[in-house]
Amino acid sequence: MGNNAERSFRRHSMGVVLALILAATCYAQHSTLTTHVPESVASGSAPLVGHLPGTQRLSLAVSLPLRNQAELDELLQQLYDPQSPSFHRYLSVGEFAERFGPSEADYRAIVQFAKTSSLTVIDEPANRMVLDVEADAATIEKTLHVTLGVYQHPTENRTFYAPDREPTLDLDVAVLHISGLDDFSPPRPKYAESEAQSKTGGSGPGGSFLGSDLRTAYYGSGSLDGAGQSVGLFEGAGYEISDIDNYFNNIDQPLNVPIKGVSVNGASLSCPPSSCTDIEQSLDIEQAISMAPGLSSLRVYVGKNNVSIFNQMAADNISKSLSCSWGWTDNETSLDPIFEEMAAQGQTVFVATGDDGADTPADVVWPADDPWVTAVGGTVLTTKGAGGPWKSETGWQNSAGMPSPNNVPIPSYQQLTGVITKTNHGSTTLRDIPDVSSEADAAQYVCAMGECKDQGGGTSYAAPLWAGLIAMVNEQAAANGQAAVGFINPALYAIGTGSSYHSDFHDITSGNNGEYKAVAGYDLVTGWGSPQGVDLIDALAP
Repeated sequence: MGNNAERSFRRHSMGVVLALILAATCYAQHSTLTTHVPESVASGSAPLVGHLPGTQRLSLAVSLPLRNQAELDELLQQLYDPQSPSFHRYLSVGEFAERFGPSEADYRAIVQFAKTSSLTVIDEPANRMVLDVEADAATIEKTLHVTLGVYQHPTENRTFYAPDREPTLDLDVAVLHISGLDDFSPPRPKYAESEAQSKTGGSGPGGSFLGSDLRTAYYGSGSLDGAGQSVGLFEGAGYEISDIDNYFNNIDQPLNVPIKGVSVNGASLSCPPSSCTDIEQSLDIEQAISMAPGLSSLRVYVGKNNVSIFNQMAADNISKSLSCSWGWTDNETSLDPIFEEMAAQGQTVFVATGDDGADTPADVVWPADDPWVTAVGGTVLTTKGAGGPWKSETGWQNSAGMPSPNNVPIPSYQQLTGVITKTNHGSTTLRDIPDVSSEADAAQYVCAMGECKDQGGGTSYAAPLWAGLIAMVNEQAAANGQAAVGFINPALYAIGTGSSYHSDFHDITSGNNGEYKAVAGYDLVTGWGSPQGVDLIDALAP
């Protein structure tokens, strides 16, 4: 080989090596900020049984990280400090996006990347936190440099799909998380279906509780009904409005609340009994409306992706009181920015804890143990006669309560003196749940799947009840010229450790969930207990 040819060959070879090095560096720099491979895939405990068909369509939510996190942390502290001049002076969606959301330039870069990669852009929410896209599996594999395998689930009799490695993007913009790359833990409803049990105090069939019975027990006959307020419900599937009509027709009560379905990611809002189960969706709607029968609207968010549903609730910022009775496994940091935005905008989020007591799995509990939501446990309620006022209450044996099974650190509001004690055996290092509770024992009256029956219970009933109650709190606040109460945990724990605790809450001191006992004050079965409606409303909205 001549000198010129040899030099040319060497330059070419060095160029190839340099290109490979740059490419490798590029991939390392553009990995997502969170993990996506399920532990069972990473460890090999889930056997690979095949490859996801390249034609299968997937719905993904691409999350971007927040900016100015330290500034946001300080703002949130000021927003919920009653002594601060910024107390309850919330941000709009636009203000939050401008100060803390991804930059317009970064978001547009993500959108352009999706389009040039043949990903179909489904939605671009106004807060710029999430980009909803859809594509076939083959396109997603090529774009994210992964292989989507089909694996045998290690504990369930089913298969699931998941990536074989962490995704990387050929893009100079940080990506927080990409939800929807696996279905290892699909969203599960938290209602408990069981045979009807005798009740003391329900006015429904067989002594079952109607939603209106619980309104009477926890609030009484006051004038607040949620007027002017909106409640939002997180749902993993659609619903049949005929079931809701049947419920209120059968109990001879008016249905005056407009129900608006909000489709996220193009999800269907219907749920025909032949192919879908709408028990969770129906009971959520029936319970929330029964607690606050004068709501200006009930917005039912139905989506294909969990992150997208919550993000749409934040981007709409219409419903200031929100409820979720579903659980799944996901990376905590993919939802924290959205929950922080909700807190900055004055939105309250309730999540049911689950219905297997202290043994409730982590993927059912989540996201109840996120520090930015209010976790709702369950009780057994007794009233003074059918449909009468509150008489007594014990902790429900199936109420999910424990230190965070997802290893979420303990938040500051649970570090107040008097919260975690030797008596309640709570953790001093992990987030403890629940925060509050209400009636969850079978049997509740429900209309779903084309029929009505006095069968069912679960913390699913407790979360929408609390959402309805907070709508009434916000109604009173608005009447007094105040803002919505927003993220209520700091206020709840201040009440619990203060002098008005026993007038604002029913302190439940009996019952257990298998490992923890209900005790005086805070406990890991009932939290602070159930609401003494009028007094608690006055405490939250003086």
